[in-house]
Amino acid sequence: MAEKPRRKSSSFADKPLAVVAAGGTGGHLFPAEALARELSARGWEIVLASDARGAAYAENFPAKERLSLEAATFKKGDPIGMVKAGFRIATGILQARKAFKRLKPWAVIGFGGYPSYPALMAALSRKDVTLIHEQNSVLGRSNRQLAAKVDAMACAFPVLRMAPPELEGRVQVVGNPVRPDIRALYDQPYPSVDKTVRILITGGSQGAKILSEMVPRALALLPVSIRIHLHVEQQTRAENVAEAEATYKAADIEAEIAPFFTDMAARLARAHIVIGRAGASTCCELAVAGRPSLLIPLKIAMDDHQTWNAEVLKEAKAAVVVREDDCTPEKLAEEIRTLIEGAQLLPVRAAAAKSVARPDAARLLADLVERTVARVKG
Repeated sequence: MAEKPRRKSSSFADKPLAVVAAGGTGGHLFPAEALARELSARGWEIVLASDARGAAYAENFPAKERLSLEAATFKKGDPIGMVKAGFRIATGILQARKAFKRLKPWAVIGFGGYPSYPALMAALSRKDVTLIHEQNSVLGRSNRQLAAKVDAMACAFPVLRMAPPELEGRVQVVGNPVRPDIRALYDQPYPSVDKTVRILITGGSQGAKILSEMVPRALALLPVSIRIHLHVEQQTRAENVAEAEATYKAADIEAEIAPFFTDMAARLARAHIVIGRAGASTCCELAVAGRPSLLIPLKIAMDDHQTWNAEVLKEAKAAVVVREDDCTPEKLAEEIRTLIEGAQLLPVRAAAAKSVARPDAARLLADLVERTVARVKG
């Protein structure tokens, strides 16, 4: 049977439109937003395809329209769950096909996560131009199923684990797109360390409980000679705010606690040390900003991808990595004390972080989008 001809999107005289499809977490949506801003600056129109969760991270997303697609995941060995998920995914594909018929996208770019799957499936069935960007060092489940079928594949880390053999030689390493305010930190010097040591503690959409509860207790174990010179800014779960505030107050540690910080770039700019999980966006932003870090990879992350994400910073001597199974207040206090007492090495660690950064990832990924559209459309 002859292959179905490639669908003509809009004519090249029209304004180009890209559908950016991403799961409803910051780890997927922040890189997608960075690409969207780069493409917008080049004259593209943007449509965001996500799910209801994505609204929390997409307030400033530069999209002229937002599509909320049905999507789901399932556990192996759960036939009922698989059937229900199948229906929801099929509904999402139909929703996307209907929207794409109206929008006529030049390209559909998937960033992983469940909502990206129906968008890419719809685009593949229509023969639209398709690309995938994998943020983590391990190819995600959704992307794994589609990577060999799309027109171009990009990734953030030098090694992409669990990639199918068909991708060998086809994956382009571009880095992880970061938002412009984070990108600007690459050109700024590491803040000088005087008496005050500023520690930024980030949360995340998953696994923030251990950070919310254990890090304040760890900092409280530090000697008073260190505690009185600390300034802590901690993003913590709402239900843990009061407990964290009480712990810091009892330990005479100056601290600002909130469930969410909207000015993360400004806080990252003044931080000397960052403590957090090892999501792809976190690791890449730390590299671009050039910040020493203590990372606790999420134990339940799919295929242990956070451990592999952190490995790049660890090998560069920019990060200390503590396994979740080894994570106790005493262990964290020991590692934090070592970092602070070796403050003269913090600028060295900062430079090491920048040495593995890819600050122009958004530009490189946008270049790949435009080259792929030009190649496929002829």
